[in-house]
This record gives sequence, C-alpha cells and structure tokens, in this order.
Amino acid sequence: MTDTPEDYARHNAKMKRMQAAREKMQARRTLERGLLIVHTGNGKGKSSSAFGMAIRSIGWGMKVAILQYVKGKWETGERNFFEAHPDLATFEVMGEGFTWDTQDREQDIRAARAAWERSKAMILDPEIDFVILDELNIVLRDGTLPADEIVAFLKDRPLTKHICVTGRHAKPELLEIADLVTEFGEVKHPYNAGFKAQKGVEY
Repeated sequence: MTDTPEDYARHNAKMKRMQAAREKMQARRTLERGLLIVHTGNGKGKSSSAFGMAIRSIGWGMKVAILQYVKGKWETGERNFFEAHPDLATFEVMGEGFTWDTQDREQDIRAARAAWERSKAMILDPEIDFVILDELNIVLRDGTLPADEIVAFLKDRPLTKHICVTGRHAKPELLEIADLVTEFGEVKHPYNAGFKAQKGVEY
C-alpha cells in the first residue's frame, strides 16, 4: 500500500490536532515538587528502573543517594559501578542478605533499623535531591521495621526531593501516600526455565 498526498495531508492534520491537545493538557500541569515513587510487583526491573532514574538525575547535575536494604552480601554490577565512581552518587549497602540466608531475626532487625536511620539522614539532607531506598518494601513485608513509623515519616517528608522505594509486596498504606506507583508484572522469566541469574541482567 502506498500513501497518497491526501493520506499525508490527513496524517499531518491529525498530528496538529494531537499536538494542540497535548499542549493544552500540559498547560494545566503546573505542580512541581519532590515525588514519592514506589516500584513493586513480582516482575523484574524494580531496582533497575530506579537506577535508571538515578542516572537520569545525575545527568541533570542532581545529587543522588542510594541505600540497599537487602542485597548486602551480593556483588552486583550497580554496586561495582557506583563504588568505582563515588563522585557520581552516594551508594551504601546496609543489608545482611535475605532472611532465609541470615537465619537471624535479631540481626535482621538491627540491620534494618540502622539502614532506616541512615535513610532518614539522607532524606533530611538538604544537599541530596533524589534518594533510592532499594528493597525497603521487603523489610516492611517481613516486619523487621514497623510500617506505620516509616509511612508516617515519608508522609511528612521534605518535599524538596524525590524518593523511590523498591521491592515486592509494597504496603497498602505506602501506596496510598505515594505520588507514583508502578507495579512490575512478570510475563516470562528465564529462572522458570532453569536459567541461573545472569550478570548484567539480574545483578
């Protein structure tokens, strides 16, 4: 099928109408402040997406802080990258690993508490523009930190910066106060076909 001059004209007219509608819609969006963002769901990519936003923020000259709650024992690509480039972002690993690996709930609670106190300091630091709390949802799901305390703090957070919380099983009360929630859904995963975790894809 070959487009005719009339087809091109109709297309251009349609695009002009869409452009006008988009500009009118954009003109009504005037709010600007720090957002509370939640990445949750069973699908892969929650942390990866957050790290993508970190790179985007760094590209704008923003100061970024990343704190990992769970992946403490893992060597990961993102950890290697940020530790090799400490000028780009603050990157701190404070988790002790998954609970089935630590098998020590008292230790898990101590680690989660220390990580949360450090998270609060990052959030309250006026020099930091974007804070990622990686896998905080896992800690809240496991009950090693009281969800009501964390939600209350985030609800009254400084509105001068963006905060992204990642991890499966986000608490409903956290979702309620969030500005942006994305649920990552699993359609197909190589793990289910017998593949082990792959460098650069999984970690």
